[in-house]
Amino acid sequence: MEKFSAIVLAAGSGSRMGLNVKKQYLDLCGKPLMYYALDAFEKSRVDEVVLVVSPGDEDFVREEILEPYGFTKITAIVPGGKERYDSVYEGLKACTGDYVLIHDGARAFVTKEIISHAMDDVVKYNANVVAVPAKDTIKLADAQGFVSDTVDRRYAWNIQTPQCFAYDLVKKAYEDALKGDTTGITDDAMIVEKMTDQKVKFTMGSYDNIKVTTIEDLSLGEIILKKQKRC
Repeated sequence: MEKFSAIVLAAGSGSRMGLNVKKQYLDLCGKPLMYYALDAFEKSRVDEVVLVVSPGDEDFVREEILEPYGFTKITAIVPGGKERYDSVYEGLKACTGDYVLIHDGARAFVTKEIISHAMDDVVKYNANVVAVPAKDTIKLADAQGFVSDTVDRRYAWNIQTPQCFAYDLVKKAYEDALKGDTTGITDDAMIVEKMTDQKVKFTMGSYDNIKVTTIEDLSLGEIILKKQKRC
């Protein structure tokens, strides 16, 4: 029987929010932001969760978030690295599953249903990303800031997380990628796309599965949590 690991990334600084508190610890409906993603994975079919936090925050997270809320699936709390891909690799080294779901903790509104669909697809396809069809017209720019091309919207998707892979596939892809040039890498699928010939499948996500990046996102997040009956 397959074993599923999840990596939840909560090692960011939240600098774009301009606050003294890291965004993963901000209060949203009476709980820290990172609680909600952890709660979704706790209630899912995932077997274990590896939580990646800012270096030095391990004890704080354990004592102030994990123990008070009774999370039982978190098997490791590991310090993140300088860049996102460094943090993911640290998380990968602590996983023991056949498949791994990599999720940004700032996407607090993921649901166990999305997670379940992602798990089903990774078994079928070995690599998949949660995403939603783009609503807006997407244009590409040249170096001078002029339109160089317009993407056919029928084929444009907005990428979310979790991004899911067979463990051996993504671990080897990361090891190979980190030996070379990592410039321009923005997500896990890019590493698999660049370092292997594995095709990556889209798994339908939700337009509610937003990433909290700005202060304004917190107000929208509260609305989403109320709709999900989690606030």
